[in-house]
Amino acid sequence: MTQQAPERTAKVTVFTLTAMVVGSMVGAGVFSLPRRFAQETGVGGALIAWTIAGLGMLMLALVFQRLAVRKPELDAGVYAYAKAGFGEFTGFFSAAGYWASACVGNVTYWVLIMSTLGEWIPALGSGDTLLAVALSSVGLWSFFLLIRRGTEEAAAINRIVTVAKVVPIIVFVLLAAFLLDPRVFANNFRGADYAGSLFDQVSGTMLVTVFVFLGVEGASVYSRHARRREDVGRATLLGFVSVLAIFASVTVVSYGIMPMSEIAELRQPSMAGVLEVAVGSWGTAFVSAGLIISVLGAYLAWTLMAAEVLFVAAKDADMPGFLARATGRDVPINALLLSTALSQIVLVVTMFSEDAFDFALDLTAALTLIPFLLAAGYALKLCLTRETYGTDRAATWRGDLIVAALATIYTAFLLYAAGLKFVLVSLIFYTPATVLFVLARREQGRRVFTPAEAVLFALVAAGGALGVVALAAGWISL
Repeated sequence: MTQQAPERTAKVTVFTLTAMVVGSMVGAGVFSLPRRFAQETGVGGALIAWTIAGLGMLMLALVFQRLAVRKPELDAGVYAYAKAGFGEFTGFFSAAGYWASACVGNVTYWVLIMSTLGEWIPALGSGDTLLAVALSSVGLWSFFLLIRRGTEEAAAINRIVTVAKVVPIIVFVLLAAFLLDPRVFANNFRGADYAGSLFDQVSGTMLVTVFVFLGVEGASVYSRHARRREDVGRATLLGFVSVLAIFASVTVVSYGIMPMSEIAELRQPSMAGVLEVAVGSWGTAFVSAGLIISVLGAYLAWTLMAAEVLFVAAKDADMPGFLARATGRDVPINALLLSTALSQIVLVVTMFSEDAFDFALDLTAALTLIPFLLAAGYALKLCLTRETYGTDRAATWRGDLIVAALATIYTAFLLYAAGLKFVLVSLIFYTPATVLFVLARREQGRRVFTPAEAVLFALVAAGGALGVVALAAGWISL
C-alpha cells in the first residue's frame, strides 16, 4: 500500500486559477494559427469558425462553471464528471483520454520549439529529425526534474511566464492591425480555390480551435486547490474570454498582411513569417523568442495538469495505487513519471509522421473530445433528472438545460469534424491503456469488468484493432 502525503491546507485564489487557465491555453497553438486557418479557410470562414468555436466552448466553459458549484465534492472535474454520470469504466476512459491528450499536447510544444530553432539550425528541420527529438527528450526530462522539486515553485514560475508570453502576442496583433492592407484582407475574405465550400472551410478548422481552447477546463482540474468553489467558475470564464479575444485577433489580422495561399505555405511558427513580411527580419526573432517563452510555460502547466488527473483518479481507486503516491512537497511523482514517459513515446512516433506538429496537434484535440462530451453529457443528465435542482427556480433549470444541451451538441459535432482517422488512432491508445483499469480492479479484489463494461471494452478493442489494420494497410496515415 502506498504512502500518501498529507493534504496541503494552503488554497489558491481566483487570480491564480485564472493564470492556470490562461497559462494552459496560451501555448503552441496560437503561434500556429495563421497557417492552420489559411490552409482551410478565408476570412469569412474564419469569422464563422471562431463564432461557432467561441459559442461552443463558452457553453462548455459554463458547463464546468455550473458543475463546479453543483457538484463541489467532485475533484479533477473532467474525469470525475464522466465517472459520476456514466460509471467507473467510462470515467476511466475519460481520465485516460484527457491525460493522454495533455501528454500528446506537450509533444507539440517541443516540436514547435525545434521547428522554430530550425530557422537557424537546419539539422533540426521541422522539429521531427533525430537531433530535434534527442534535444526535445533532454527538455522533457529536465522539466520532470524541475517539477518534482515542488508544485508550488512550478505554479509560481507559471504565473510569471503567463504574463511574459502574452505580451509578444499582443504586440503582434497591434502591429499586424496597424499595417493591415485592406486590399489583401478583402481578397482573402472568401478564401482561395483550394479551400472548398464554406461548410468544408469551417469544419476543417474545428480541430485546431479545440486544440487552442484546451485548458478552459483547467480550473476544474485543480478544483481541490481552490479557496472557494465559486472561484473555479469565475476563473474558467475569465480565462476563456481573455484567450478567445487573443486567438481570434491573431487569426483575423494575419489575413491583412499576406495572401492566404502564401500564409498556408509558411513554416511553423507561422506567426513569425507573417510578422517578418509586415516589419522585416526582426519580426521572426521577436515572435520566436515569445514562442519559446510561451511554449515552455504552457508545457509546465500541462505537465502539472496531466499528472494531477492521474493522481486524483488513483486516489479514487480508478487507477493503480502506485499513481497516488505524492512526495512531501505535494508532487504526484509516479503520475508525473508516467506522463513524461508517454510524452517521450509520442515524441519518437512523430519522426514517422507526415507532419509532426499537425499530427500531434490534431491527435491532442481528438483525444480530448470524448472527455469533453462526457462532461457535457453529465451536465445534461443532471438537468434531465433534476438532480441538485430541487429548490431552484424553473428559470435556473431551463438556463442550465440549454447550456448543457448546446455543449453536448457542439462536442458531438467536433467528433464528426475530427473524422474517422483520429477516432481510430485514439482507440489504438485506449485499448492498451485499459491495463491500468485492470490493475486497479485487481488491487481491490474486484471483478475486472461488469457485463456492460466488457461490451464497452470489446467495442473499443475492435476499434483499436481496426485502427492498427488501417495504419498497416495505408488506409490512414500519421
